[in-house]
Amino acid sequence: MNVSSANVTVVLQYRDSFTKSVTKNVIVVVLGISINYINAGLIHTFSKHQIFYTNPRYILFIHLVVNDMIQVTLSVMLFVISYTIYKINVSVCCIFMLLALFTTENTPLNLACMAVECYIAICIPLRHVQICTVKRTLMLIGLIWTTTMFSVLSDLFITLATQPLDFFYSRVFCLRNNVFPHPIITKKRDNTYLVFLVIVWMTIFYTYFRILVAAKRGFKDMKKARNTIILHGFQLLLCMASYATPRFKDVLQQWFPKNQTDTLFACYIIAQILPRSISPIIYGIRDTTFRRYLKRNLFCKVSPE
Repeated sequence: MNVSSANVTVVLQYRDSFTKSVTKNVIVVVLGISINYINAGLIHTFSKHQIFYTNPRYILFIHLVVNDMIQVTLSVMLFVISYTIYKINVSVCCIFMLLALFTTENTPLNLACMAVECYIAICIPLRHVQICTVKRTLMLIGLIWTTTMFSVLSDLFITLATQPLDFFYSRVFCLRNNVFPHPIITKKRDNTYLVFLVIVWMTIFYTYFRILVAAKRGFKDMKKARNTIILHGFQLLLCMASYATPRFKDVLQQWFPKNQTDTLFACYIIAQILPRSISPIIYGIRDTTFRRYLKRNLFCKVSPE
């Protein structure tokens, strides 16, 4: 979940040519605008129809979409800055980095919550209404943010305690390790990510296999729920690429020292962009109800709830 992969594509020793730099930036900006345009349509559809914002499933989904929009916007901004302005004020970089890390670390936790909601809807349908209420869903989203803020803000507090005041007025290449340089932060980050990985993957596997058991009993809509969990797992797998990006980056730099910018650009697309392009597919296209209302908005059709 290291957002610094957005900027690592510019390497001091092997800089891209002007043409290659422009090409990469155009690709990233076009992808970012496309994803955000689609997600904005999903948010607009959600906000226009009460059937969605009174349903915990869609509330969790739209929270994921909003996270994706913020993360993609910041990621693209940092990518472009790395090729243009290059170095920025540490304080400004801290703000960008904190927001990007909040939204990035929210994603796997949100996916785990969506998987649990799907499991409850299929395996415990009679209690779904009592367990998955709007109030509890909002509290769950608050818990997600509290967890990620506790994880990320500790980096800032450690930096404030260990770095001189002048450091925050200096200019750096905007990477997480540059604005939060203390070694203990890296160790803390690795341990935190390991805990997140274990919890989230255990949740994904548990809900998937419980739905498989329900499938043998002939539960209604189990096939669709099972496929949804698989998509969550695939999206989570892509999100996990950002967990491994720092270590994987070091390996690539050793293997391909003269092609760092290209391999790391590919890592950036896989770890930061692709996971955010899957969210619209899960509910925006696959979900029959959401797709129906989305089409109405796209074609400017107004109809009662």
